[in-house]
Amino acid sequence: MKLEKHVNTNEEGDPEKIYSRCVKICGIGEDKVRSMILDLMELEDGPDITVESLVGEVHIRVSAAQDDKKSAAKLIKPVVSQIKDRFGNYIYTTDESVTLEKAVVDLLLANNLTVSCAESCTGGMLSARLINVPGVSEVYKSGYITYSNKAKRKILGVRRSVIDKYGVISAETAKDMAKGLAAITKADICVSVTGNAGPDAAEDKPVGLVFIGCCIKGKATVIEARFTGERNEIREAATAAALSYMRNNMLEYFSKITFGD
Repeated sequence: MKLEKHVNTNEEGDPEKIYSRCVKICGIGEDKVRSMILDLMELEDGPDITVESLVGEVHIRVSAAQDDKKSAAKLIKPVVSQIKDRFGNYIYTTDESVTLEKAVVDLLLANNLTVSCAESCTGGMLSARLINVPGVSEVYKSGYITYSNKAKRKILGVRRSVIDKYGVISAETAKDMAKGLAAITKADICVSVTGNAGPDAAEDKPVGLVFIGCCIKGKATVIEARFTGERNEIREAATAAALSYMRNNMLEYFSKITFGD
C-alpha cells in the first residue's frame, strides 16, 4: 500500500510524521459520501478521515500520525478496505498522482478502445482534458466542437426535426449527437455534451442544465445534469460529469478493472 508522507508540527512544536492515503471518487456527491462513511469518521481510535469536494469528484483522505510507515499502514489499511467495499466502482483510483482523465484513458487503453467527443457548451474542454494525458494518442480518435445548430446538423447529422421539437438543449439532441459521432468516427466510445452554461436562459431552459450522451456498440444513453455557478464553473462541472459518465459506461460494457491495492 503506497502511503504519502508529510511532516507536520505538533502542539509542542516537534516534527510529526503524517502518513496518508487518498481515495478518489466520482459519480457521487460530497453529502452522500459523508453519510456513507460517517461511522468511520467518528471512530475514536481510528485514523483521521477528511473529505474534500472538487469539481465533479470527491477525495477521501485517510491519515495517521505514527513514527513509521508500517505502524501507519496498520491503522490506515483496514479503513481504506472498508471504504473500497462501500464505494466499489465509484472509486476511480487510490493513487495520489492519478487524475480522473488519466483513469478514463487507462481504462480505454486496458480494453483497447477508442474515443471521440462532440461538444457544444463545453467547447472542447472534454477533449482537452483527455489529451492532457500522455499516451492518449493510442485511443483518442477525434473531437468536434459543434456549437451552432447548423454544425450539429451538418457535421453530426442531428435531425432538424429533433432540434425543432426539443431544442438543442435536450436529451434527444445529445443522443443524436452521440449516435452521429459514432457513425462518422467509428470510435468505440462516443460522448456528447450539450447544455446551457449561461449567463442567460436559452430555449426556456435554465442556466446549468446539461445533457451528456454516450454511444457504445450502437446504443446511446443520456443523463441530465444541473450545475450551479458562473459560466466557466458550469462548463468545468459538465466536463467532469462527462468523464465520469464515460467511465461508468465503459465499466458496464467492457470490464471492471481494479483501482489499486
